[in-house]
Amino acid sequence: MPAPVFKASPRLPTISIAPGLWAVLFMFTQTAAADVLVVTDSRHPVQAPAGVRIIELDQATRIEVELAAHLPADPQRAAALVRQRLQDGGEALQRRIGHAYQGVADAWGLGIAKIPAVVVDRRYVVYGEPDVPRAVARINAYRSAQP
Repeated sequence: MPAPVFKASPRLPTISIAPGLWAVLFMFTQTAAADVLVVTDSRHPVQAPAGVRIIELDQATRIEVELAAHLPADPQRAAALVRQRLQDGGEALQRRIGHAYQGVADAWGLGIAKIPAVVVDRRYVVYGEPDVPRAVARINAYRSAQP
């Protein structure tokens, strides 16, 4: 059964294709899209090929939970411990935090309404499909039918 497709932001056309076309669509899975972005969270895993950017909307919250784990009740000691954790994490932690919040901003800027969302070329979106190659195939089929 194909994944449900929801109405997208006015900026991103949503694609809906009849179930009988699935056999044809698999031919398009090898077609490379110029830019593929997946927006999801940790509760909605996706199957994506290497090189596809995946934004997990709850990643920033998960990092904050890591930083706040097992803090003492004393606010001054807790603040010192968080500062130490941030320092120990170094540039790698700073990058993780920056990427997490940038991903949320990017998804918001695209007007993503549901997850998972597979976005191609910042113009086309398929909602609810965890198989990224299948979603890209749906988009490519739509694009080839819409000159």
